[in-house]
Amino acid sequence: MRRTLTAALAATAATALVVPLIAAGTASAATGATDAPRAPLTPLTDFNHDGYGDLAVSAPYATLGGKTNAGYVTVVYGSENGPDRAHPKIIDRGTAGVPGEITQDGNFGSQVSVGDLDGDGFTDLAVGSGYGDKLLVLWGSKDGLTGSAAELPATSAGFSTGDFNGDGHRDLVSHDFPENEDDRAGMTVSYGPFTRGGKPARQEAVYTGQTFGPIDLIPGDANGDGIDDLVTSHGFEESAYPSRFWKGTKDGLSQDTKKLKSSLGGAVADVDGDGYGDFVTRDNGSSNDDNEDDKGTVRVDYGSKDGPAATRTKKITQDSAGVPGVGETGDQFGADISAGDVNGDGLADVAVGVPNEDIGSGSAKVADAGSFVLLKGARGGLSGTGAQAFDQSKPGVPGASEKRDWFGHRVLLADLDGDGPAELTVAAHGEDGAYQDSGAVWVFPGTRGGLTTTGLASFGPKGLGAPERNATFGQDVGRG
Repeated sequence: MRRTLTAALAATAATALVVPLIAAGTASAATGATDAPRAPLTPLTDFNHDGYGDLAVSAPYATLGGKTNAGYVTVVYGSENGPDRAHPKIIDRGTAGVPGEITQDGNFGSQVSVGDLDGDGFTDLAVGSGYGDKLLVLWGSKDGLTGSAAELPATSAGFSTGDFNGDGHRDLVSHDFPENEDDRAGMTVSYGPFTRGGKPARQEAVYTGQTFGPIDLIPGDANGDGIDDLVTSHGFEESAYPSRFWKGTKDGLSQDTKKLKSSLGGAVADVDGDGYGDFVTRDNGSSNDDNEDDKGTVRVDYGSKDGPAATRTKKITQDSAGVPGVGETGDQFGADISAGDVNGDGLADVAVGVPNEDIGSGSAKVADAGSFVLLKGARGGLSGTGAQAFDQSKPGVPGASEKRDWFGHRVLLADLDGDGPAELTVAAHGEDGAYQDSGAVWVFPGTRGGLTTTGLASFGPKGLGAPERNATFGQDVGRG
């Protein structure tokens, strides 16, 4: 199984600069902080607007027509019974309406993200491919994703979606930044709504104060004003530099940034019910050098009117009280993080991927089989109280823990049956089927007591009629 390594990016301190790329339109005024409607803890991804959540799973290394690493994305639509595996939609460069053609090393589906970019009420799917390729958007419709698509003014280097000016339209933030003589880099925000030709209402290039652009782009409302903010992480080679908090305003992302502790990945969600989104991330200290050998630490920077707090923080590991398991070298607790309300109590819970967890002990130990932990939200904050952990050796979980499955490589809390609370999708891109590394996903239902294996669904490419050779199905899952 190949490992996907995140490129480290160099950084130097400087003042942020925002450069307009397209003349700005008039944005709607954002609702005040005191009366801002709170976004649902578990937003619904609904490509066909039928009220049931849908799931997009990428397989960027799949072989298609003899061409290795060509890649595809599979959409499994939701239903009242959860994922409808009988009617999947498989999309690749050969799908009618999708620009381009199937090529070797095209890596279609290297990253996927979701959001209603054109404001028509249907969720759309942004699909990345090879580094430097144009980002594509597949438009949602009453028939779901049909292949109607357009190129976006961004590349596939890294992207995410959020409403950064509070006008109700989804925006796109990407790693792109205009070339300049000073070799400065940053990110570009393309504000919605987008036309069906892929053109945004306006664009701004944002200099991040770093020599190179950000590693991660994590959207969410951390200050409770009803507008999405953004957290960016930064580093160079083994050095981890301070992350930055960018406040969303009615005019878009503010130039005034706030430095945070260094971080990798994560999510913004309200885990303690105080109305502020909390930044839950993997803590990488001051160095990226030992990330692959790290036991792993999840850090919560609690939200406030000023964004993530500098002092009200908490660290959680597998050795914390109530957290199942034991922290061991290389586990990478927190390698992937997702947030959503599993038990319907109005507080966000947090799924933590532990893809390099060894399962078993002694001669029966299976290296890098993988697991995940669910941390429950609570009024007092996130902790190990009531935490749950699952792996493929647990009763009721289909399959078996095998070497380098990396179960928990991706975790996604999302509502797939339209009832409000979240189900948890867990990916193991190293799962073997008829071919090595064909990949698979598991969908754990949520209940008032937390996650359950009752009604658990699992599937890989073969069960969906999708190409299986080298697919790494589950390399990414669509999230907003």
